[in-house]
Amino acid sequence: MDIEQRQSELIDHFVKRASAVSDAAALASVLVEATSHPSLFAFSEILALPNVLQLEATENSAFLDMLRLFAHGTWGDYKSNADRLPQLIPDQILKLKQLTVLTLAETHKELDVTNVRELEDFLINECMYAVGIIPYQRGIVRGKLDQLRRCFEVQFAAGRDLRPDQLGNMIQTLSNW
Repeated sequence: MDIEQRQSELIDHFVKRASAVSDAAALASVLVEATSHPSLFAFSEILALPNVLQLEATENSAFLDMLRLFAHGTWGDYKSNADRLPQLIPDQILKLKQLTVLTLAETHKELDVTNVRELEDFLINECMYAVGIIPYQRGIVRGKLDQLRRCFEVQFAAGRDLRPDQLGNMIQTLSNW
């Protein structure tokens, strides 16, 4: 099973679960579970559900903002807005840092790593070779660490959700292609 098929199955699972919930607190719980799931890296379909969007301007709106963060944001975005978002559990912190890697964060400071060795360990252990993220396939990124040039050459990265402002650029790129 490839990454796209696994993602599709997980998205369908969480869309069905979230759609079936009418209570805002129960919906918030499903959103926390989805953003914590070790193999789910796309959230736009969940974010588009009418009952999820109805969380806007309610006492549970922070969970909608949290889902938007996982769909489009980075660890730095969370740190900048932590006072208005739910506190993340360790699995969510790991996931958001992995998603930040997928956006090809420019500096290791965005991931809150203190040195190059810590960044290498995170890339290797939590992104490249993490067992169980995707069955029969290792990791969310593949590439080579070049210690001499102090860079990571990306050969493959799992996709992220498009931010609404990226859609026009994506359409233009596909048209040009």
